[in-house]
Amino acid sequence: MFITFEGIEGCGKSTQSTLLAQWLKNHGWEVQTTREPGGSRLGQNLRSILLSMESRDLTGESELFLYLADRAQHVHQTIKPALDKGAVVLSDRFADSTVVYQGYGRGLDPNLLHTLNDVAVQGVWPDLTLLFDLPVELGLKRAMARNFQDNKTEQEGRFEAESLAFHSRVREGYLTWAALNKNRFQVVDAEPDPETIFNEVQRILRHRFPKWFPE
Repeated sequence: MFITFEGIEGCGKSTQSTLLAQWLKNHGWEVQTTREPGGSRLGQNLRSILLSMESRDLTGESELFLYLADRAQHVHQTIKPALDKGAVVLSDRFADSTVVYQGYGRGLDPNLLHTLNDVAVQGVWPDLTLLFDLPVELGLKRAMARNFQDNKTEQEGRFEAESLAFHSRVREGYLTWAALNKNRFQVVDAEPDPETIFNEVQRILRHRFPKWFPE
């Protein structure tokens, strides 16, 4: 099973991925957690470029192809081998991030981006995508506080430094893309506390996959 976690900056998806990984392990599942960018050896180098404040001059097209390179290597080196072993793979961001950030956010063609993603993912699409949704202002406040606390404002603050209008387009893009892909997406209210949100995540898994996650 392959589950991805999506949402705007500061939506709490990384926290939920960690909680779900532990819950699955407690129930006897083998779990592979990963993230984008940075889910492979190549991806770790690309992450330092893509998220750094020093890369503010990246064009939308350059950004796009770096993410696609990261994704192709990620699938080949990390995701597909784990799935082939029977593990549950949890990825903090995946192909939908490119459609939304570079498409709805940057203004590139979302349909073209989906086609390019098809090449990069080599047929490996998620069984479920959890979209954690919350107001842009709240997400950015959380994200900037996190980066400050972790001393990563310069290393990983490039997207947080984008305009409020950009982040608003990203949020609306996520909701639009989720509505167009209802069979795979599940929107989760990300405003409550992490425990409340995680209870909803468990409910979604049991509803979507009752044979694997019985009550």
